[in-house]
Amino acid sequence: MDREDAVLVLEDGFALTGKAYGASGRTLGEVVFSTGMTGYQESLTDPSYHRQILVMTAPHIGNTGMNTTDPESNQIWVAGYVVRDPARRASNWRAESDLDDELVRHGIVGISDVDTRALTLHIRQAGALRGGIFSGDALPVGAENLEPHAVAALRSIIQDSPRMAGAALSAEVSTKTPYVIAPTGEFAGGSPRAVLAALDLGVKSRTPEILASLGVEVHVFPADSTLKDLQSISPDGVFFSNGPGDPSASTHEIELLREVLDAGLPYFGICFGNQLLGRALGYGTYKLVYGHRGVNQPVLDRRTGKVEITAHNHGFAVDMPLGEASVTPFCNGKYGRAEVTHIGLNDNVVEGLRCLDIPAFSVQYHPEAAAGPHDASHLFNDFLQMMLQHRCEKPTGKADA
Repeated sequence: MDREDAVLVLEDGFALTGKAYGASGRTLGEVVFSTGMTGYQESLTDPSYHRQILVMTAPHIGNTGMNTTDPESNQIWVAGYVVRDPARRASNWRAESDLDDELVRHGIVGISDVDTRALTLHIRQAGALRGGIFSGDALPVGAENLEPHAVAALRSIIQDSPRMAGAALSAEVSTKTPYVIAPTGEFAGGSPRAVLAALDLGVKSRTPEILASLGVEVHVFPADSTLKDLQSISPDGVFFSNGPGDPSASTHEIELLREVLDAGLPYFGICFGNQLLGRALGYGTYKLVYGHRGVNQPVLDRRTGKVEITAHNHGFAVDMPLGEASVTPFCNGKYGRAEVTHIGLNDNVVEGLRCLDIPAFSVQYHPEAAAGPHDASHLFNDFLQMMLQHRCEKPTGKADA
């Protein structure tokens, strides 16, 4: 199959030539890499990749095709897609379409036949940079040969594009209207074991599905919801999902989370929800050099000593002491003590935290990982047990006899 020329350029001038893959044209975004060898469909449809150009480090992509069962949302969210060796055709009994065709259908500009190893090594050295993919009418004369004047023109376009740092993106990926997922499986049709208010900051569909399979009635709310909205269903707990953007820019979500904690509601956060809990408690967050993305990240559970292999997709992390439990900084320890429960073994990044005096915990990785691994799936049941215990301990409001 003959493909037209394409070029990938980073803001620091690093450039690679290749062939157009998916839609032709121009796309801009932060260029990041994923180390996963499987699960590309789940990655493409993960809202956390909004405004990012995703580089696959596994060389051969597309051989299992695409289907209508595995997506984590109703669209492809990546800003662009970079692969080395695209499959010529899908070859899997579950495939319903080719990856290339789906990228075209969703208007995702991509590039193939590039040295993704060299690109990944460059990002590891220079950090996650803004970049662009150019093909078709968006490719200036001479760019296909990396002529300096053409690359400089493309680099100028990239340098004028928005940065990820400081970007508040939750509203761009969140549901616009609330919806409910009823308990499933053995709990279908019966009374829910718990009622949950879930704030959609870019939630993956697998998350409420797992909770529903445990007997939880999940009410999913838009990112701009208020505490009054969440409390309208009399929830047993509140969940904040994964999502894109800089947590320091998410002032509404941080204030809402503090109101949730003030109300004494059990809280569980995943990924972006972990970063927001850190900020709500008074800790800072910072941008990682190149982030964690993939399905093979080792994380230590410090409470048990167990190492779990986990799925990640984050470019920011919580800046929290790794030592003993300490009083949280916000309002002179308003929320009591907190501790780091999980750390990434590759770089000692905070991967989970827990409050010791209020019912709240979170993890930075993705325990709902649809493509696997499932080492951390027990966390959903842990949260359910927290909600059930808290409900039993709540005062009834009745006077003593």
